[in-house]
Amino acid sequence: MVIVHSVGELREAIATRKRDGQKTVGFVPTMGFLHEGHIALAENARKQNDLVVMSIFVNPTQFGPGEDFEAYPRDEQRDIQLAREAGVDILFMPTPEEMYPHDGGIRILPGPQAKVLCGASRPTHFDGVLQVILKLFNMVDPDRAYFGLKDAQQLAIIETFVRDFNFRTKIVRVETVRESDGLAKSSRNVNLSPEERKEAPAIRQALSRGAELFQSGQSATDVEQAVANYITEQTSGQIDYVTMLTYPELATDDGKATEMILACAVKFQKTRLIDNILIQKDGKICSE
Repeated sequence: MVIVHSVGELREAIATRKRDGQKTVGFVPTMGFLHEGHIALAENARKQNDLVVMSIFVNPTQFGPGEDFEAYPRDEQRDIQLAREAGVDILFMPTPEEMYPHDGGIRILPGPQAKVLCGASRPTHFDGVLQVILKLFNMVDPDRAYFGLKDAQQLAIIETFVRDFNFRTKIVRVETVRESDGLAKSSRNVNLSPEERKEAPAIRQALSRGAELFQSGQSATDVEQAVANYITEQTSGQIDYVTMLTYPELATDDGKATEMILACAVKFQKTRLIDNILIQKDGKICSE
């Protein structure tokens, strides 16, 4: 595995591998503190491409005032080892100065999808996500890029961005990886207290109960209330939102959608957890 820190080194490393016959590029963008979810992305990329590129960059532009940029967990040496074990060929680890050497004031503004769910309380978050994704895609020029369904809103917005702006890169969805008790793997889980960690699986349990209620004919409003009640009863966390929308449009159901997302965010003392379930209108739960 080659580790590079500059855009020039990255492009040269990719070009060298392509000259040696590794034609297709799979890209896994991450913010580091790798866990099994990231490894699953890399493993999927390894199966489908000649060359696997991973980036590790805690992107400051997607953190708002008072959010956890400084507290975001980091472990560079561990990340390097895990990336190597996952079969990554090129690991790109830039600094903020390398990623943002200039600011000409140009901004990318996401559409209505960014005004719901996490975007409702983080108004500039997805501006920063699309900014860094555009820069990384221009640097790597991947054939495929891999994203987890745990961050379903981010995935929907990136898919829309890629479609509407004619990127050649194909976005590949990868199922959420979970702990044995159902908690979604997340770099932020390390910030949970022991008691909060015991409570956190109730988030998934609440979503599963909500999916069952939807399958039985309950309205989206009733499902949202039932999920919120369960989380409130079973955890000490504060609910940011519990919402049911069409997917990937992230809109109120007009009766024409074939797939829905039931999503929530819960704030604990030092971290905020998100999770979701995708449900097809025929009743099938398609993300477990």
